[in-house]
Amino acid sequence: MFRVRGGRTEVLLIRRAPGRILPGLWQCVSGSLETGERVALGALRELQEETGFGPDAIEAFFDLDLVNQFHEPSVDGVVTAAVFAVRLAPEAEPTISAEHDAARWVPLNTAHVEVVWPGYRTALERIRDDLSDPGRAPWFALTLGGERAG
Repeated sequence: MFRVRGGRTEVLLIRRAPGRILPGLWQCVSGSLETGERVALGALRELQEETGFGPDAIEAFFDLDLVNQFHEPSVDGVVTAAVFAVRLAPEAEPTISAEHDAARWVPLNTAHVEVVWPGYRTALERIRDDLSDPGRAPWFALTLGGERAG
């Protein structure tokens, strides 16, 4: 989740609430697919559930051409996660769910330093290197229906 305000790219970080796995971790939106759900649409559903951002707040939706795999002890398995990005309207402000207890917009470079997981840092690098380049960004663009744009 990022926005551009005054020429500066800001990333929204949300903090995992107590009582959840990894409480206190500042992160991006994450989640699981529902049965039969398309991957891109699941990402948009999770975005809305965790931050309240729906179609009216989304300026662009991107497939980052990034799939992370990691071991998750809570399910005793390897999780595969497709990574997406949304550019939100400059005035967008979240309404966080009970899964999180705080949210804050931070400059892209600050987010890159603060996030723990390497996959998050890679996603932020894709925003910095690819989505901020007007010649590259269209190649990553999706419609809100999850199809390639243009």
